[in-house]
Amino acid sequence: MTPAAFARIALSLDGAVEGAHGGHADFRAGGRVFATLGYPDKDWGMVKLAPEQQQMLVAAEPAIFTPIKGTWGRRGATSVRLAEVDARTLRSALTMAWQNVTALRPKKARRAAA
Repeated sequence: MTPAAFARIALSLDGAVEGAHGGHADFRAGGRVFATLGYPDKDWGMVKLAPEQQQMLVAAEPAIFTPIKGTWGRRGATSVRLAEVDARTLRSALTMAWQNVTALRPKKARRAAA
């Protein structure tokens, strides 16, 4: 899986847009990040799963999915090894992450500081 293919699949989800977060490409729906690319390096992506979804994917495909270390990982942030993941598996993980953020109310726009 290439970063370009990851991005193409993420952007195929309804309302998904590409942005940047911490110097890395991210993918958002309703103003909320559901996936990123390039952390910790170009060989990885990240999907924002529910903890139980993360546990299921890590147990099923440990060569592909691994929890991010720390609090974000305990909340479901999951690294995806691009060299190992196929398009079908990635689409499934990205769809779960997208559904998790689109089920929430849209994020309110921030007010500009006066």
